[in-house]
Amino acid sequence: MSAKIRAVNIDAYRSNKLLMNPMGQPRQNHLADFKVGVDNVIFSVDTHLHRLLVLLVKREDQPYQNYWSFPGTLVRMGETLEGAAHRILSEKIAVKNLYLEQLYTFGNPGRDPREAPDQYGVRYLSVSYFALIRYEDAQLMSKNLSQVSWHNVAAIPTLAFDHNQILDYGYQRLRNKLEYSPIAFEVLPELFTLNDLFQLYTTVLGEDFADYSNFRSRLLKLGFLKDTGQKISKGVGRPASLFRFDARAFAPLRDKPLVFV
Repeated sequence: MSAKIRAVNIDAYRSNKLLMNPMGQPRQNHLADFKVGVDNVIFSVDTHLHRLLVLLVKREDQPYQNYWSFPGTLVRMGETLEGAAHRILSEKIAVKNLYLEQLYTFGNPGRDPREAPDQYGVRYLSVSYFALIRYEDAQLMSKNLSQVSWHNVAAIPTLAFDHNQILDYGYQRLRNKLEYSPIAFEVLPELFTLNDLFQLYTTVLGEDFADYSNFRSRLLKLGFLKDTGQKISKGVGRPASLFRFDARAFAPLRDKPLVFV
């Protein structure tokens, strides 16, 4: 083989377009050996201080020792992906109202430094989930805030692995879900005020996504918020009406874009 052809093959190998066996011949059927992990992007909404937070843990071991990362775990024998996600959630927080869904699978070669540099060793996949909870409803299981703590999404440090990319993807998914799906009602109490709902939306989407009067009138016209006739006093001002989400009335609007904005 000429030096020119060999150089082309090396370039193709490095760009992952052509995998070569030790004899310099194309490797046609080499299957990757995967380890599968689950990483949880756990968002919480602090409506009192208007903060969107995400739960991070500090890694104790290499790789990325002392870097912040998402709560994660390798999937155990006989365990489902969702089971692994719930297991790691239960180890980090205690919460009643929770929305959880699978986010995306991240598996680019080289995303984990433990992968062999020759690309024939173990590959590490991350099946990510994202969760949404209310900050006041969540109790951290660890009292060591230097190792497990909430971080403002607006000021995230450089995270381990590709977790900054995972966070960006999860934040965009959260914003999109809030625009057309009723996930907010998964984390609000059964009875809530319209201001409770509005504060949750402004915390995630920003103060300028809508003004309160337009938000209120739009949702009431859609007919899936039922006034219970009960009221609650929160500080000064008139008592606020308590509402309940009616899933059956919302059904015709499911998956239609921009229902809430």
